[in-house]
Amino acid sequence: MHIFNAWPKAAVVVSAMVGLAVTPLWAHEVRIEHVTVVSPERPSPLRNVSVTIKDDRIVAVGRDARLGGGSTDIEIINGKGLYLAPGLIDSHVHADLPGIEDAQEKASPAVARSMREQEPRSFLYFGFTTLVDLIGTREATDTWNALPVHPDRYFCGGAEIPGGYPPIQYLSEQNRRALNAYMIVQSGEEGSAPAGINPSVHTPEAVVGRMKADGAICVKTFYERGFGDVDEQRAPRLDTIRALVTAAHAAHIPVLIHANSTDGQEFAVAAGADVIVHGMWHWQREQEATELTPRAMRILSDVVKANIGWQPTMQVLYGLQDLFDPRYLSDPAVAHVVPPSVLEWYRSPEGQWFHDEVSSGLLPKSAVDSHDPQVRWDAARSSLSAPITRNRNATHYMAAHSGRILFGTDTPSAPTYANPPGLNGWLEMHHLVDAGLTPWQIFRAATEANAEALGLDRDIGTVQAGKLANLLLLRDDPTQTIQAYDGIFKVIVRGKVFDRQALGAEAH
Repeated sequence: MHIFNAWPKAAVVVSAMVGLAVTPLWAHEVRIEHVTVVSPERPSPLRNVSVTIKDDRIVAVGRDARLGGGSTDIEIINGKGLYLAPGLIDSHVHADLPGIEDAQEKASPAVARSMREQEPRSFLYFGFTTLVDLIGTREATDTWNALPVHPDRYFCGGAEIPGGYPPIQYLSEQNRRALNAYMIVQSGEEGSAPAGINPSVHTPEAVVGRMKADGAICVKTFYERGFGDVDEQRAPRLDTIRALVTAAHAAHIPVLIHANSTDGQEFAVAAGADVIVHGMWHWQREQEATELTPRAMRILSDVVKANIGWQPTMQVLYGLQDLFDPRYLSDPAVAHVVPPSVLEWYRSPEGQWFHDEVSSGLLPKSAVDSHDPQVRWDAARSSLSAPITRNRNATHYMAAHSGRILFGTDTPSAPTYANPPGLNGWLEMHHLVDAGLTPWQIFRAATEANAEALGLDRDIGTVQAGKLANLLLLRDDPTQTIQAYDGIFKVIVRGKVFDRQALGAEAH
C-alpha cells in the first residue's frame, strides 16, 4: 500500500518520533548517524558510523553513509550512544491467538478482535521484525502482511500423516484446513486415506510442489507418538520422511521436524531433516532421568555432527506451568503485550477455560480439588520439573558443543494465555541464559543463524547494504546482554520507524 503526499521535495525531516511515529511514506531516506553497528557477521562493533536507508532497504553503512544527489526527503536519527542491530527472527510461531480458540472467538468476538489487533505490535515491542508460521497458508500470510503495522511473516507448509500428530481435536479450523492441504498419504496406505484426500496429490513430491507454488519457504513435519513413553499417536515411517526431505531439497527448501524426544531426534537425524523444532524434553525408556544419559548425549552429538538446526523452545513448558501462577496475569510485562480488556477476560471463568481443561491431565487430584492457587502452582511446577530440567540440560550440551541453535518460541504452543506474542520470546531468552547460552549465542541464533537456516539471508539477519531495513535501535549492546531487548529505542521494519512505547498494549 502506498500513499503519496504533496510535500516539498526538498523537505528534511528531523525525527522527534512522538506517538506511533512511522517514517512517512513520502520520506524516501532515513539516516541514522553516529551509531554503533552490531551485526553477527562482524567480529567487533562498527563504531560512530552512519546507516542510510532508502525506501525499505539499507543502502549504505559507513563513516559517511550518505546518498549523493538523488535523495529527497530525509529523516535523521541521532544514534549517538545507541546500538543498531538486525531485527529479531522468531522461526517458530503459529497464527493462533493465545488462550482464544474458535469457540472463544465466537462467544467473545470483541476480545478476540482486540488481541488480534495488538498481536503484531506485541511482537514488534520486543524486537521481532520477522516471524515464521510453521503451520501456515498463503492466504493467512498475505492477510497478515497487508496489515498497516506488522512484522514480516513467512510460512512453512505443515505435512502430517493421517491419524498422526497434531491431534485434530486441538486444532483451530484454520490449522485443520492448512494441514489437510499438505497431508501426506504414505506409500502403501492409499486405501485408508481420509475422505476428501486424493492419495495421488498427497505424495511427498506432490505436497512439496504445492507448498512451493503457494509460497512456503519450508516444510514442517512431525514425529510424535505421545508425550514421554505414552504411545497414542501414529508416527510417520522413515522412508516417508526421507522421501519428503528429498523432494524438499530438490525444491531448495528446508525440512523442519517436530521432535521433542530422544526417539524423535534420533529419527530426525536418520531422516536427514534440516531443523529440529523442539528441545529434548522426553527421553524414552529413560523418563526417570534428568541428567544427560549416554543415549541422550549420543543423539545430541549426532545432531551436532549432522549440523542440524536445533530450536530449544524452552518457554513452551513454562507456558503451561504459568497457567497456574496466581501472579502471572498481574505481571507488568504482560500488560505491555496484552490489551486491558483481554487481560480482564483471561481472569474470567470463560478466559480460564484452558487452565481448567489442562488441570486434570497435569495436576494430581488433590491439587485439582484444592481451592488454594498456591497449591496448584506448586503442583504444576512439580509436574513439569523433570521435562524442563531435561530440556535445560540438553540445551546446555548443544550450546557447549557448538550446536547450530536457532531461536524459536512456538508462540502460542497451546491455547495458553501464558504464551503472549513478543513477551514469549523475551522469556525464552532468559531460559536460554539459564541453560548456559551467552548473549552472543542468542543474538546470532535469532538473527543470522535463523536467516541462513530458512533461506532468508539474502534479505535479513545482518546490518549490511542491500538488506531489508528490519532493524533495532537499542540502548545496550545485545551481544553483551539480553537486557538490551527490554531497552529498545526504535523498531524499524522495512524502513518504517516506530517508537517502542507506542507499540505497547497500553497505548491503544
